Formats: sequence, C-alpha cells, structure tokens
Amino acid sequence: MAARLPELIRRARRLARERDRLLADLAREWTSALRGQGLTRRDLDELWAGLTEEAVRRLRARLAEGGRSEALRMEAQEVIARVRERVEAELAAE
Repeated sequence: MAARLPELIRRARRLARERDRLLADLAREWTSALRGQGLTRRDLDELWAGLTEEAVRRLRARLAEGGRSEALRMEAQEVIARVRERVEAELAAE
C-alpha cells in the first residue's frame, strides 16, 4: 500500500483540480444566465434551494438507495453552496 501512496495522492489531486474546474465552469454559466434578471435575494434563495432538491432527487433516482439520502443531500448542498458563492460574488461585483 505504501508504494501506491504517491500514485493515489497524484490521482486525488488531479480529481480535485477537475472538480474545481467543473464547479468554476458551472458557476460561470449560472452567472451568465442570471446576470441582468433582476432577481431578489429571496428569488436567489429559492433558486438555490430548488436546485439542491432537484440534485438530491436525481441522485436518489440514479442510485435507488434510500439509506444514503442524508449523505447525498449533504453532498448536493456542498456543491451548490460552492457554485452559489461564486455566482453571487460575481453578481455582486457588477
């Protein structure tokens, strides 16, 4: 196992970079779509809540495992929170 450790570390770093790139791309797309829409704070809160619920619903349907629901919800919330943070920072900068 110790011999594989450097390989596993490289793989983890590569996957983290890919995840960060995908989140940045997604945030850019959402920023572009929301720019100039005149959405209120409440509108945005509802948008992000709806996106989280939809993500959880889709993940549940894909995995068909009820036992992992809370883990799926937490993961979806984390991803959407990261995208939300980037989008709202960009929109606020305008």
